[in-house]
Amino acid sequence: MTSLRLCHKCFTVLSHTRTQQYQLIKICGKVLQNNPRSCQNSIATQSSRFNSTSTADSPNAHTTIDQDEHHKFTKLASHWWDEKGEFYALHSMNRLRIPLIRDAFVDASDKASKIFPLKDKLILDVGSGGGIIAEPLARLGATVTGIDMVEENVRIAQTHIFQDPEISGRVNYIHGAVEDLPEEGKYDAVVASEVVEHVSDVDMFISSCCKLIKPGGYFFMTTLNKTNASYLLAVLGAEHLLRIVPPGTHDWNKFIPPEDLQLSLEQNGMTVRLLHGMCYNPVINRWSWISNTTINYAMYAVKSTQPLHSHDTIEQTDY
Repeated sequence: MTSLRLCHKCFTVLSHTRTQQYQLIKICGKVLQNNPRSCQNSIATQSSRFNSTSTADSPNAHTTIDQDEHHKFTKLASHWWDEKGEFYALHSMNRLRIPLIRDAFVDASDKASKIFPLKDKLILDVGSGGGIIAEPLARLGATVTGIDMVEENVRIAQTHIFQDPEISGRVNYIHGAVEDLPEEGKYDAVVASEVVEHVSDVDMFISSCCKLIKPGGYFFMTTLNKTNASYLLAVLGAEHLLRIVPPGTHDWNKFIPPEDLQLSLEQNGMTVRLLHGMCYNPVINRWSWISNTTINYAMYAVKSTQPLHSHDTIEQTDY
């Protein structure tokens, strides 16, 4: 296997178009293989493993996919639609996150009267798992593409969607990584719920998602704050004491404070509009909005149609 040193610009061309090695050299002419010239951008060592049309079979040398997370969620794939199993808390979370997405698009006075409030909206569900977000969004009229790093998750999601012919034509699933999607500015919204804390490179993940959003479109996320309380409750409590999720589901070191997430979003042309804290009651299996973002939180941002200014700030509400 030949080792190549590519600039970021050229590597982006390669990863997004599945360009063959000889084509890449023709485009750039500055690949540092037997070539003294160097690219003007930052240099990274990559590998010529890009001859397959499957992004999952031939992942980027620099990817957002964490192989430990991939292995973990492959083992859990068969449980996605067991509403009393390992993902029951995520099923319950839909009562918060689905209305949050809907209400961003629909005026409060109209939402009750519209049968399909998300009709004609193109939504990308990143880390779609078994489809537990994609399906309810499709029932609201959206056309949804789900992408997931775990092939078995995609198979489970595809099998389940065909059980509902009314929405099966509006949902499509892809096996791969978000950075491999070339469709810049295509989607009205990108959703990454309980995903960012599982990726290997948060900045690359955020950048890849933001590129896919139309100007004026939305980026919805739910994740966990990096605090002592989140370690005690979301890791020790939820995994080891209450067994809400399997032990090892979360790595506290990969949790991200909302201010760090905001900064990454702003660097990618997004303006954060709303930040909500989320609280889970395991006794009644119910999520609620709260003002405190110490543990779980939801955030959504809007892609700017004009340059951002330094005074843009997070607006925190009780919803």
